[in-house]
Parts: sequence; structure tokens; C-alpha cells
Amino acid sequence: MLTRQTIETVVQAALAEDAPWGDLTVELAIPEAARLGARLTARERGVFAGGALLLETFRQADPRIEVRAVHPEGRPFAAGEVLARIDGPARGVLTGERVALNLLQRMSGIATLTERFVAAVAHTGARIADTRKTTPGLRALEKHAVRAGGGANHRFGLSDAIMVKDNHLAALGAVDAASTTEALRGLRARAGHTTSIIVEVDRLDQIDAVLAAAPTGILLDNFSTEDLVRAVAIIDGRAVAEASGGVTLDTVAAIAETGVDVISVGQLTHGARALDLGLDAD
Repeated sequence: MLTRQTIETVVQAALAEDAPWGDLTVELAIPEAARLGARLTARERGVFAGGALLLETFRQADPRIEVRAVHPEGRPFAAGEVLARIDGPARGVLTGERVALNLLQRMSGIATLTERFVAAVAHTGARIADTRKTTPGLRALEKHAVRAGGGANHRFGLSDAIMVKDNHLAALGAVDAASTTEALRGLRARAGHTTSIIVEVDRLDQIDAVLAAAPTGILLDNFSTEDLVRAVAIIDGRAVAEASGGVTLDTVAAIAETGVDVISVGQLTHGARALDLGLDAD
């Protein structure tokens, strides 16, 4: 969740990184009394995300700066559209400009890519979700952007849910079907009754042993579309069927058409391109 504290902390760190000892250019070149009005303008079509970061960046740069007419979060915009208007002391506007653009371009890029994935599977019942493949320190921002683009959030971090992968099973000594079921049942007994348990498999012959332990979901890792169809039939609604691994815009529709419930896509966050936005002086 994108909290007020997270927004303030990220912006403070970003401004400190960009101007650790002040903004030398504006301090020497721009009169203290100078004012500047500017427009945040889209140079390509996209989906807007990060309005709260825009407001906070200019608030920290100079609380006298006014940011208004901010484009609605999660709403599409066209190339050339004005997404916000900024007015105030020129030094603060110029100092905050790059940080504000970096954050907005990153978040809007993620929202825009997510929207494309969501549109590609709209004819199915599959949900597009993100992963933990995020920029360290910026996860809350990037997962917020996924939601702005119409996607869903997977677990936020390791504390949210149990996800058992092949290395976990190896560490538990699960070497065959019987020991896998036993290990997962033991895990279920130790976990709280409200805790989700998701188990990753990479072969069809692993599914029955996992189902015997009554997991919340089964993550089908790098399955072919043919095997996804078979896996969905085996699971038969007894657990959430999630497809993951190497999902692209070219393949996501076919994956969704296999009947899986969720498609988790690392590309939403680690592969999104920053959108082209600009701050143009009036």
C-alpha cells in the first residue's frame, strides 16, 4: 500500500540524492524572487500514475509551490495533454522538476504497460498480477502503478503469504510425492488459518501431491499452453491456478485462454519503459 509515510520518505531521499548540498545552478543563476509557471505535458499516450508523488515533490522542494489540475490517477491521457499545472518560486520548481518527472515517468510507464496486459486478457476470466521483481525501495510505488493500470497486486513481500518454491521443498527434504504432501501438510498445520499457501510446480506430475495438502493456490511455472490446459483440468477449482514465467504481451492472451485464474507478470515492473513526460514553462 502506498502510504503517506512512504511517499514522504521516497521523495525526501530522491531530492537529497539529486541536490545533496543544494541546487548550485538555481542558487547562482535564478533570482530568489523569480516565479515560474509550468505545464506537465504528455509527449505520448499513456495511463497516469503518481499524482501524490508529484504533489509531495514540489511540496518538499518549496511549500509555496502550487500544483493544480492534476490528472486523475489511473486514467488514460493522450499525447499533448496537460496533466498538471505548477506555479511558484522558480528555484523550487526547477529543483523539483527532475525528481517529479523521474517518479511520474516510471509509475506511468508501469501503469501503461499493465493496461496493455489487462486489455489483452479482457475476453477471459484471468487476472493480471505483478510480482516481487521490483526496484528495491520503490516497491510500494510500482505496485500502486500496477493497480492504476488495472492490474492486481501479488503478495507485497515475504511477510504477506507463504509461497513454497522448489528450493523450499528441497530444504524440507521433499524428494517425492509422499514427502512433498507430508511437508506441505506440516506447513499448513503450523500456519495460521487465514494464511494463504501457494506452491510452485514446474511439472504436471507434481500437482496431485500438492493438491493433497489443500493449498490456497498452485503456481504453474513456465508451463506450455497445452500443459496449462491439463493443469487447470487437474486442479479443477480446488486451488487458484496461477500461470507464471516468461509471460509477454505476445503470449498472455493464449495463456489466459487456458482457463488459469491469475497470470503473474514480472515484466510489469522490471520491464516497463519510462513514459515520455515533460515540464514545459509557460
